[in-house]
Amino acid sequence: MSVLSSTGPHDPYAALRLPEFRRLLSARVCMTVATQIQGVVVSWQMFQLTNDPLALGLIGLAEAIPSIVVSLYAGHVADSVRRKNIIVAAVTALLFCSVTLFLLTRPVGSWLLAKDQFYTLPLYAVIFVSGIARGFLGPALFSFMPQLIPDRERLSNAITWNSTTYQAAAVLGPAIGGLLFAKAGINTAYGVDAVLMALALLLYGSIAGRALPQIEGERLNLKESILSGVQFIFSNQLVLAALSLDLFAVLFGGAVALLPIFADDILRTGPEGLGYLRAAPAVGSVLMAVMMTYFPLRRRAGRKLLWAVAGFGVATICFALSRNFWLSLVLLFLTGAFDAVSVIVRSTLLHTFTPEHMKGRVSAVNNIFIGSSNEIGSFESGAAARLMGVVPSVIFGGAMTLLVVGITAIKANKLRHLDLTPEPKPVAAA
Repeated sequence: MSVLSSTGPHDPYAALRLPEFRRLLSARVCMTVATQIQGVVVSWQMFQLTNDPLALGLIGLAEAIPSIVVSLYAGHVADSVRRKNIIVAAVTALLFCSVTLFLLTRPVGSWLLAKDQFYTLPLYAVIFVSGIARGFLGPALFSFMPQLIPDRERLSNAITWNSTTYQAAAVLGPAIGGLLFAKAGINTAYGVDAVLMALALLLYGSIAGRALPQIEGERLNLKESILSGVQFIFSNQLVLAALSLDLFAVLFGGAVALLPIFADDILRTGPEGLGYLRAAPAVGSVLMAVMMTYFPLRRRAGRKLLWAVAGFGVATICFALSRNFWLSLVLLFLTGAFDAVSVIVRSTLLHTFTPEHMKGRVSAVNNIFIGSSNEIGSFESGAAARLMGVVPSVIFGGAMTLLVVGITAIKANKLRHLDLTPEPKPVAAA
């Protein structure tokens, strides 16, 4: 089954030749580094305050719940109003959250984190607000990027570069966050987070208006508009299978939420080591994404996707069993490399099959499936760690990932036979 049109000679830099696309990527790099710094520092701060693995899982839940709740409405909004306006508003809210976390570490706000039964509530409240902002940001960004790409031939290349730069930023963010926390303190780390988020806001706001056409979407009422996005996903078996595979693999197979415990109690590396552990999956992802930029995944893409997710599960199990820091880094690197295959294939399918006027709503459903699965997976990991212990819970997650791959391989025939080789362009009759 082939889904792409012929593109002619492959140019790995085609999308990067577009100035507005480069500006979009620069803004996303700043925003991603900022959020990754914040994620490392908040998780370490929470673990220091509570010494409870479930508290780490609740960080993810506090962000995922509001993001899921607003996602479908956010998709409707992204297909109804100018997407740049949504992006600017959402990033402004994220900047507010970054500044609030910074102030909570200063004398003016640190009293809120006094050691009593409510001492973690301010942190959870900030994460909750950021979840709302992220719920609106995801559909707007997903549907906004294709507006900057003038032709379909460069869209696939733009998708790969978008994933590559995201993962590159995700490499820098955790490492910078861990180093800042260890060497300069929590206040400086949150300050850098806020500065980078402000820079992202300026870059998003500076994208030229001529590249941002008004998107009005279909003339449907709110209920019909929201349901149309859900119906589109569930009526497309290929996209649904790819989303489901990624959802359950990330839901059960993620160990990132428990990395503070691995860094402190098992590998004994401290906050600096935590930054490297958090960065390792992103290093694997970015290198795999770069490789796929030069060598696009085409023949037997579906089977390679299934093998990649299976590899993710195996690497997760081996990481749980490792007691060597360097081996653990390698195994986390492999989880990121395998995950990059899934991310790029899924994004390619969504952009290829989704009509322009529905991209916001379809992205909203994707956000519920995938965008929040990391946070819900964090809660699952924290709850499982409390019930089973840290290492057994990660082994269980990896085993469940392998089970999901097996079921998908048997049930999803279209995904198993997916082929992304270009089809010849039709020749007009004389």
